[in-house]
Amino acid sequence: MKPMGPIPSWFDAEDDMLLIGDCGAESLVDEAGDTPLFVYDMAIVEAQVRHFRDAMPDTLHLHYAIKANPFAPLLARMAHLVDGFDIASGGEMDMALEAEMAPDRISFAGPGKRNDELSAAIFAGVTINLESEGEARRALAVADAIGKTPRLAVRVNPDFDLKGSGMRMGGGAKPFGVDADRAAALARMVIDAGAAWQGWHIFAGSQNLDPLAIIETQAATIALAARLSDDVGASPALVNLGGGFGIPYFPGDQRLDIRPIGTALDTALEQRADILRGSGFAIELGRWLVGEAGVYLTRVVDVKISQGETFVVVDGGLHHQLAASGNFGTVVRRNYPIAVANRFGVAPAAEPVTVVGCLCTPIDRLGDKVALPPVEEGDLIAIFLAGAYGASASPAAFLGHPSPRELLLG
Repeated sequence: MKPMGPIPSWFDAEDDMLLIGDCGAESLVDEAGDTPLFVYDMAIVEAQVRHFRDAMPDTLHLHYAIKANPFAPLLARMAHLVDGFDIASGGEMDMALEAEMAPDRISFAGPGKRNDELSAAIFAGVTINLESEGEARRALAVADAIGKTPRLAVRVNPDFDLKGSGMRMGGGAKPFGVDADRAAALARMVIDAGAAWQGWHIFAGSQNLDPLAIIETQAATIALAARLSDDVGASPALVNLGGGFGIPYFPGDQRLDIRPIGTALDTALEQRADILRGSGFAIELGRWLVGEAGVYLTRVVDVKISQGETFVVVDGGLHHQLAASGNFGTVVRRNYPIAVANRFGVAPAAEPVTVVGCLCTPIDRLGDKVALPPVEEGDLIAIFLAGAYGASASPAAFLGHPSPRELLLG
């Protein structure tokens, strides 16, 4: 038997049926029309935003990284909750604009931006976080061709990383950003070319549950921004401190306490260098805002035994929930929190079961030797922490199965 991650404490049941946003899981499937189904509870997202605002300095901006979950109804709601959107493609820019986020509150990061994406962003007034000197030259040329002044920031590859992060975005050779020792020269070139320099984007890592590591990285980020700005001889409009806030996916994980992070950041900003006195500061978060608000519901289509091991086969799989299968950024596969939605809270059976998807591949495994109540055909399996990097981050076209349904509550 293998352990699973912790089910968020706010999920409850009525007559053994999992409640999501005070609605029974089975009734939500009826409302949506079928499984597989992602359900997102907006009340949980709003609570996360309030928690952030309460814990962080009043002047700190909150940006939503829409790659975590770009579901259109969710984006429309997020546009009124946060101070900006961070995007990573021309397609995401279209989504952000359709959600009615103001263009000057959208920043566009990511390596490999095409000229047509640069042109569309510059024309719309979106800030481009430059990832290289070559991208800067192309952006300036595109801006000149269309007669627009571009809004350009410099993404920095810092000479440090966020210790213990799930994905390290800085430190060492990286495809992201300009190495710190060349960043000031690039910013100076942008200013001298007549662009509207918007500041620095410094992202060291993501999915971290250690407050002290995040505090240390934020302090180093502010110091780096000050040093680079001194080298440029100009104050940045904005310093994007990146994100890094993680959520507890796996056994032994504890929820991140962001209160000491906010206290330390408040002190660090009070003590910041003079060149940053007039600058704004932002944190960009994705999974921390929406990850715990999502539940993936999938129907049991078969229960079979092979050489003494019980397999629960569902109509969903890694083509919708790649991360829960262990194939999205994890080295060692571990179990997400999982339950039988129509027997929520019922004691587990003596023998573990393995929950597998409908795909013809051995890696389509959603729960490996987990303790669940007795499972039958027609039961509803719930996989938690499914609000981030689910439907949009999974290979939906693989083997031609239907796309999942999505439903926003609240």
